[in-house]
This record gives sequence, structure tokens and C-alpha cells, in this order.
Amino acid sequence: MILELVVVVLPVFLVIGAGYAATRTGLFRPSAVDGLMVFTQNFAIPCLLFRGVATLDLGAAFDARLLASFYTGAVVCFALGTLGARRLFRRRPGEAVAIGFGALFSNSVLLGLPIVERAYGGGVLPPTFAIIAIHAPFCYLVGITAMEFARADGRRFAGTVRAVANAMFRNALMIGIALGFAVNIADVALPEPLWGAVDMMATAALPAALFGLGGVLTRYALRASLAEASMIAGLSLLVHPAIALVLAAGVFELPPDFVRAAVVTASMAPGVNAYVFASLYSRGQAQAASVVLLGTAMCVVTASGWLALLAHLS
Repeated sequence: MILELVVVVLPVFLVIGAGYAATRTGLFRPSAVDGLMVFTQNFAIPCLLFRGVATLDLGAAFDARLLASFYTGAVVCFALGTLGARRLFRRRPGEAVAIGFGALFSNSVLLGLPIVERAYGGGVLPPTFAIIAIHAPFCYLVGITAMEFARADGRRFAGTVRAVANAMFRNALMIGIALGFAVNIADVALPEPLWGAVDMMATAALPAALFGLGGVLTRYALRASLAEASMIAGLSLLVHPAIALVLAAGVFELPPDFVRAAVVTASMAPGVNAYVFASLYSRGQAQAASVVLLGTAMCVVTASGWLALLAHLS
């Protein structure tokens, strides 16, 4: 059983590893990595998210219990990560928030979507898209609020919120999600050739993004923050999905596909946005980079374990 699940998960990380190896050996130039990530982040993945949200059964997929199962765990892990960085590692308040953010922001798109689809097929994608649709706004709102209360310098809270909101809503991923909601709610019938083009872009999104992610990871290093990175990776890969499982299956008794979506998405490694958030405030960048690298490496094992547990519980 475990071997079968590793076979499900391993191709995702082999593509990441191929991108890492190609970039590290010079076969794929850093400038090519940048171009590939621009293509995936600004064009292909927005098409993927647009298609997913536009064709989503909003009434069935957007279940408050599903969102509570996922986001309660995310907030708890963020609080624990911030507190651990502050108390155990004696980090300053702003640094502690930046480090804790890694336990809040799972890599739900680049890792979550391909692993969910490979493990369960398309049936689990609707609740997964429901989680992803509010992921970035929710996590940034929580992180910004905590950071602005924690730090004693910088611009005022309202100014920071405006700056980040402007950046977020100019973000192509958010635009893709918003357009998907607009088409879905308005029940717009798009021409078949347009859907065909969207499908082609969406099909290219995840393989290209995973290869590019491998290239991006060559820019990070564990450095001297292995203990902090291990703490955040443990919260993100183990505690978050455990909370999601208890709430989704034990408390709310959600349907199996909803439980799978919540748990598998919660079990993903911290996303690159953890480093982006730390860089936004110039706090904890080395620790955030270490978290992304270590968490992604560990995820191949822990994700297989969660898939095995879900299969056993089924």
C-alpha cells in the first residue's frame, strides 16, 4: 500500500527534482527559470484556476465546514509557529511572525492540486478549488494583521493593507479566480474555441510550474536555521493535516471527498509565498527560505503517509 502511494506522489517530486538538477547543473539557466515561472504564474495557472472555479458547483463545493476544517488548522499552526519562534528561538516579534507564516501558507496549487488529482482523480478537485479560492487572501490578511500588531516600525497598518491589496488584486492568480467566479455566477456561456484554448493552457500549467519550482529552489539554502525550519515543517506537514482530519471527519463528518481535499491540501509543504511574505517585511528571509526547501523535501514522505492513513480510514 505504501509503495503504491509513493508511486502516486513521487512523479510530482521527480518533476521538481528534474528542474532542480537541470538548473543546478547549468542545463537550464536561471533566466529560463524566471521566464518559465512568469509563464506559469501569470498565464497558465490563472487559466487552470479560472477553469476550475468557472465550472465549480459553488453550492456543493463551498461548505463552511470544509473551510473551517482547513483554515482552523492553518491559523492554529501559524500561532504555534510564531509562538515557537518567539519563545524557543528568541526571535523578535516581527521575525517570529514571518517565520510562523510558513506554517500558515501551504503550497496548495503547485503541490496540492497535482497530488490530489493523481491520488483521487477529478472528483476531489471541486472542494480543493474551494479551499484554494480564498487561500491567498485569507493567509495574507492573517499574516499582515499579525505582523502589523507585532512590529514597532514601518508604515501604518492601513497603508500596508492598501499596498498589499493592490499587489494581490493585480496578481494574475487572483484575477483568474475572480474571472472564474464571474463566469460561474453570471452563468456565461463562453465559445467552445475559447474553452479549448483555456484547456490547453491549463494542461501545461502544473508540469511546467513544478519544473520551474525545482529551479527556484536552487536559490534557497538551509543555512543555520535547520531547527526553526524543522519546527515549521512539522507544523505544516503533520499538525495542520491532523487538525483538518479531526475536524473534517470527526467533528463535521464531511463526505469522504471533502475530507480528502482538506487533509491532503493541509499536508502540503509551505509555499514560496512564505519567502515572499518574509521579504515584504525584510524579516526572517533566511528562515523562510529554509522552511520552503526543507518542507518540500520532506513532503514526499509525509504526503504519502497521509494518503495511506486516508486509505486506511476509508
